[in-house]
Amino acid sequence: MPDALRLALGTLTAIRVPAPRRVTPAVAGRAMLLAPIVGALLALLASAVPVLVGLLAPDRRTPALVDLLTAGIAVAVLALLTRGLHLDGLADTADGLGVKGLDEAVVERRLAVMRAPDVGAFGAITLVLVLLLQVTALAVCLSAGVGTAALVLAVATGRLGATWCCAAGVPPARPEGLGATVAGTVPRLAAATVTVVVLVAAVLIGRLGGDTDLRRSVALAAADVLGLAAGALLLRRCVARFGGITGDVLGAVVEVTTTATLIAVALTVAITRV
Repeated sequence: MPDALRLALGTLTAIRVPAPRRVTPAVAGRAMLLAPIVGALLALLASAVPVLVGLLAPDRRTPALVDLLTAGIAVAVLALLTRGLHLDGLADTADGLGVKGLDEAVVERRLAVMRAPDVGAFGAITLVLVLLLQVTALAVCLSAGVGTAALVLAVATGRLGATWCCAAGVPPARPEGLGATVAGTVPRLAAATVTVVVLVAAVLIGRLGGDTDLRRSVALAAADVLGLAAGALLLRRCVARFGGITGDVLGAVVEVTTTATLIAVALTVAITRV
């Protein structure tokens, strides 16, 4: 198994793989470019429960409460498949951003708060809200028959957000840790190419339902763009507040991008009934 794939799986999932033989900037960059593929794999595994429930339903339709429960199970499976790593990063980042001030001492205090093992009020509130939004948005998508597509695209796009966190020009906040290992290792042209691939995949997945028009495809691609925009805004905020990225910031961007993409798909489904 290539070192880049080992690093991607070992960093982004709970799947046990041999440690990379060496981690160079080139290996780290390739690993982060593989992140969307790893995300799609995780989403397909988490989609097993919704797919099974859909197959067991006589008319392929389920009550709203069943969709909500199924969505909750799928989100829980995702958390298990990642050891809750990204959710932990989200909580730590929220706590760090909650520290007020602009001077250098405050930046160090923010980083210290993020390293602390406990979760503060900002982190707890953020976790509850993000998980609530993910489950609700996925339930809407399931009821509209686009649950699997929405989950695969949202999780893949969330990991694409991590790819952009590692793009050239984005500094690490600390000289050690995961952030320092992957920061600046992804060429921007490579990140843009992977982004185009994900958007094309969204269009193709939207056509799997056999629609004669492009409404669903456009909706899914637009949701990807909106999700990435939300992740980019958080990344910009974190770089300004922390001086760069950390492993926690990667996790936070993954979860925010995933959540925003799911919400965008759900709103589009609810409003246009695509």
